[in-house]
Amino acid sequence: MDESLENSGNTLTSHFFRTEYGKLVAVISRYLGNHHVETAEDIVQETMLRATSHWEMNGVPDNPKAWLYTTAKNLSLNTIKRGKYQRDYAAKNSLKPNLESAVPFSEELIADSQLRMMFCCCHPSVSENSQIALVLKILSGFSIQEIAHAFFSNTETINKRLVRGRKQLRQVSLELVNEKVINQRLDAVLKTIYLLFNEGYFPSSKNEIIRFDLCLEAIRLAQLLQESKSVQLKTDLHSLLALMYFNVSRFNSRVSKDGKVLDLKEQDRSLWDENSIQTGMQYLEEVTQSHKISKYALLATISAHHCAAPTYEQTKWNDILGLYDQLLSLEQSPIVALNRAVVLSEVEGATKAIEALEVLASQSDIGQYYMYPFTLGELYKRNQEWDKALEAYQNAQRLTANPRDKELLSKKIQDLVPNLPSQLS
Repeated sequence: MDESLENSGNTLTSHFFRTEYGKLVAVISRYLGNHHVETAEDIVQETMLRATSHWEMNGVPDNPKAWLYTTAKNLSLNTIKRGKYQRDYAAKNSLKPNLESAVPFSEELIADSQLRMMFCCCHPSVSENSQIALVLKILSGFSIQEIAHAFFSNTETINKRLVRGRKQLRQVSLELVNEKVINQRLDAVLKTIYLLFNEGYFPSSKNEIIRFDLCLEAIRLAQLLQESKSVQLKTDLHSLLALMYFNVSRFNSRVSKDGKVLDLKEQDRSLWDENSIQTGMQYLEEVTQSHKISKYALLATISAHHCAAPTYEQTKWNDILGLYDQLLSLEQSPIVALNRAVVLSEVEGATKAIEALEVLASQSDIGQYYMYPFTLGELYKRNQEWDKALEAYQNAQRLTANPRDKELLSKKIQDLVPNLPSQLS
C-alpha cells in the first residue's frame, strides 16, 4: 500500500483502498495488458489519492464505490489516449468490448479479472517467492514492508523480487488462463492466501493486534476460488477455508478490554463465534471425506481440536502433538516446529520443550523471529528460571516491529521484576 494513503488518517479511504485496490488493478490490467500492470497500479493509486482529497473537502459521496470505479475508468481512458498505450490497447481489444463501453464494471467481470490476475502472477516462469509477492502487492495492496514480514525478509529483497516478477509478468497473457492452468497453479495461489491471512492474524508493523481487513481479504480471495467453476481440485481450498474460519471464530476473544493480547488459556470461550466454527467444520467434513492428508488439512484439524475443547485443560494435546508430527513429516518448517514445541510443553513439560527449541535454533534461523525468544520466555517463566525468561523477553522485544507486541513484552518484563535477583531488576 502507498504509505501516503496509509497515513492519510482517512479511515474510509483506507478501507476502500484495501477492499477495492486489487479489483481495480485486475480489471484495468485486463484492458491495458499485463505489460502495463504498473501503469494500472499507478492509476489506482491516483484514484485513491483523489478520493482522499475530494472526500475530505466535499464529504463522502452516497456511493463511494461507484465514485472510485468511475474515477479509475476515466483515468484509464486518459492513459489509453497516450501514444505508447493506444496501439497495444487497440490490438488487444479489437475483438472485444472496449473499456469505454464497460460501464459499470460488472461483478462478474471484476471476479473473473481477479481470478485471471491471481493465476497469471503464479505462472511457472515466475519464481515462487515472486509469485506470492506479486499477488500480495497487486491484488491485495500490501506495502513492501508487509510483504517483507510475510517472507521473514527485508524490503530491499522484496523490491527486487517485485521488479523481477513484474518483468516476467509482462510476458504472460491474461487470456491464456484456462481451467487446466488454474488447477496446475492452485497450490501457489493457496500459499499466497495463507500468507495473507497470517499477516492479518499476526500483524508485522501496525499498532494493531489483528488486522481484520487482511484476514477478510484472504477469505474473500479463497471464496472467489470456491465459487469458480474453473477450480476443480478443491480439497486443499476447503482445508484452508476451514482453517481460516476456525481462526476467525476466536477474533473477539483474543484481546482484552484493556488491549492485552490473550492466549488460548486466557480467552473467554463464550465469545467464540459458533457460526464461524460451524462453517469451518462443514468445510473440514468435506476434506475428511476425501481422505487426503495435506498441510492445510492437518492445520485445520489442529485448529478444530482447539475450537471443540470445552476448556484449555480439556484440549486433546496428545492428539494435537501427533498431528504436528505428521505436519513436520510433510514440511520441515521451523515455524511448525516452534508451534509443536508449545504443544510438547503441555504433554511432557516445559523442560522438554526448551530442549526441542534449542535444537531447532541450532538447525535454522528461527532465532531471528521474535516468537522464538517470546516462546522461550514463556517456558522459562513456567520453570521459574526468571533470569533466562528476562533475557528471552528482551530479545523478543528487540526483534519485533509491532508496537503492541513491544508493549506486551514490556508488561511481561515488568511482571518478572519481583522474582529477579536485585542486580538484574
